[in-house]
Order: sequence, then C-alpha cells, then structure tokens
Amino acid sequence: QVQLVESGGGLVQAGGSLRLSCVVSGGAFSRYTMGWFRQAPGEEREFVASINWSNSATYYQDAVKGRFTVSRDNAKNTLYLQMDSLSPRDTAVYYCAAREDPTAWKYWGQGTQVTVSS
Repeated sequence: QVQLVESGGGLVQAGGSLRLSCVVSGGAFSRYTMGWFRQAPGEEREFVASINWSNSATYYQDAVKGRFTVSRDNAKNTLYLQMDSLSPRDTAVYYCAAREDPTAWKYWGQGTQVTVSS
C-alpha cells in the first residue's frame, strides 16, 4: 500500500518561506513522477509543480514560477517544495501526489495547511 505523508505546513507572514516535505512509503518512489497540488477554501484543487523521476524535468504553475522550487531525494523517498516570497494568495491545503501513468495521479497524501498572513 502506497502512502504519502506531507509535513512542513504552518502559518507564515507574507514574504516569508516554508519548505514542505512528502515522504512516500510502500511504493517505488524512484519510478514515480511526483507533484504538488493545492486547494484554497471554496476553490478547486490546482496543480502547483511537478518533477520527473530523474530530477531532470520540472514544471510549475505560472503563479509560482520563480518563487517555488520542487525537488526530490530518491534515496530518502522524499519530495520537497521550497516556497519563498509567500503571499496570502498562496494560502491553501497543499497535497503531494504520485503517478506512474502519465494520464492520472494515482496516489495522494492527506494534505498540509499553509496559511500566509498579510
């Protein structure tokens, strides 16, 4: 059974930074494309960033480009999201996800809350 557990969320002031982590167990982490998503209150879940299995390709939502950095450590089965220059618009529950099939994100974590105060 594949499990994804996020951590690192919290309350931060605008302009601050947070680093989210997602530990994956029970699966072949090094084979997965990994992603971060977020969902703000009253809104649909949206894509934030993704990284391929070999760390050679990353993708970002336009709103976070230049502020967020996605990375992974395959030896530690861990995905990261470094978030800098945070703004209140980044307030959301952040989820990590994993996929092998390029058409569907198969595994999801339970989410971690990020709140940015103005």
